[in-house]
Amino acid sequence: MAAKIRKGDLVEVVRGRTSDETKLAERNARRAEDGLEPIKSGDKGKQGRVIRVFPAEEKVLVEGINLKTRHVRQGQTETSTGGVETIEAPIALSKVALVDPDTKQRVRVGFREDSVEREGRTHTVRVRVSRGGAARGIEQGKEI
Repeated sequence: MAAKIRKGDLVEVVRGRTSDETKLAERNARRAEDGLEPIKSGDKGKQGRVIRVFPAEEKVLVEGINLKTRHVRQGQTETSTGGVETIEAPIALSKVALVDPDTKQRVRVGFREDSVEREGRTHTVRVRVSRGGAARGIEQGKEI
């Protein structure tokens, strides 16, 4: 799974709490009737670039997604001033989907093996390509 997503790819969060304001408003209205506190919005539906991939843990670090606040103590150097910082935390690979950079839609990924000739020798190279999605207007077999 980690081979499908690389550093710099555009991904979208597909599982988790929704960030859709209308759905959230409806849910919070029902919760208010029951006397419960409102639910905060999540990251579902948001897109961002992959900063780092952790294949052993099957997690990715995506900019602007899964933000956590940390209280940092002031250091003895001039660079760390201390205070409250917001940083990105890793998110599970199963919760993100690769996005086609041209259409900005989620896409499923497959691999195609191509033969490439380098330095007089033939090498087999695996290339990421989109699968299916013709009904949504996504070209099948397009390199991603």
